[in-house]
Amino acid sequence: MSPHRPATTPRATGAHLRRGSFAEGERVQLTDPKGRLHTITLTVDKEFHTHRGRLAHNDLIGAPDGSTVKNTAGVEYLAVRPLLSDYVLSMPRGAAVVYPKDAGQIVAMADIFPGARVVEAGVGSGALSMSLLRAVGDLGHLHSFERREDFADIARGNVEGFFGGPHPAWQVTVGDLVETMPLLVEPGSIDRVVLDMLAPWECLDVVADALAPGGVLICYVATVTQLSRVAEASRDHGGFTEPAAWESMVRGWHLEGLAVRPQHRMHGHTGFLITTRRLAPGVTPPLRKRRPAKGAMDEGSELATGEWSPEDVGERPTSEKKIRRVRRSLTDTSTT
Repeated sequence: MSPHRPATTPRATGAHLRRGSFAEGERVQLTDPKGRLHTITLTVDKEFHTHRGRLAHNDLIGAPDGSTVKNTAGVEYLAVRPLLSDYVLSMPRGAAVVYPKDAGQIVAMADIFPGARVVEAGVGSGALSMSLLRAVGDLGHLHSFERREDFADIARGNVEGFFGGPHPAWQVTVGDLVETMPLLVEPGSIDRVVLDMLAPWECLDVVADALAPGGVLICYVATVTQLSRVAEASRDHGGFTEPAAWESMVRGWHLEGLAVRPQHRMHGHTGFLITTRRLAPGVTPPLRKRRPAKGAMDEGSELATGEWSPEDVGERPTSEKKIRRVRRSLTDTSTT
């Protein structure tokens, strides 16, 4: 068996494949008359409580998807199985998640296809992993690398909670990508690499070795400084095509009679995406006609030469106490 393939038999997986009536243990999304969302896990004889009454889980178990049910105060709820986007925004998290608008862009613009062999680093809370697993399917392979074991445990709990168990196409390795990937991945065997980390430019050599010619590298970064470093490093490497970068913003619309207008709030900047493709061995990229002005890269700056931290790029660090609490809650859920 190839070392980059999981030792599992492909099978149909996923909460998204469930049909028919709600069953005990399923997650159900409830929408109240004001549009507020509540996600519950159905348990026999348990109740969902709000300040406006309680709703028995037993009233939902056995009901079809898309049902309505009333609580003890007569408040009517719409009950549906949560979409992946709903699940991602409501699941327990340690690290910040890749939002659905960016995950969709990654799947489309990196051309993640059924059966693809994909490497991901880092896994965070597992949000992007779920979108990638859906895209590669049971016959593809996603190898996720994560430096922190506690983050990897949280991601496993979230992914297995959504798919209803371990996914046959998923392999998680705890360790640094630069150090561990060359030991576990055959050179030239990977179709796509997705990097969600502080300093992806530090990984370009091992990524280039792992990617098949024509393979796609896509990086998700938070700041303009990171974006610039990735672009210049990929050009300097010489084994990649000219990079392309963009960001996406989503603005919802209010729909009520003739009052059709943009919503007051929108999903603005969350991160930048930058893509490039692996050239064939021995091929050099065409000479660029325009180069950055001298001094555009501040090589003497502290960020250019030092070790990066989440605080350096404006991220709010997650407390260790919260990580332990989320990890413990997912572990307890998986053992019950």
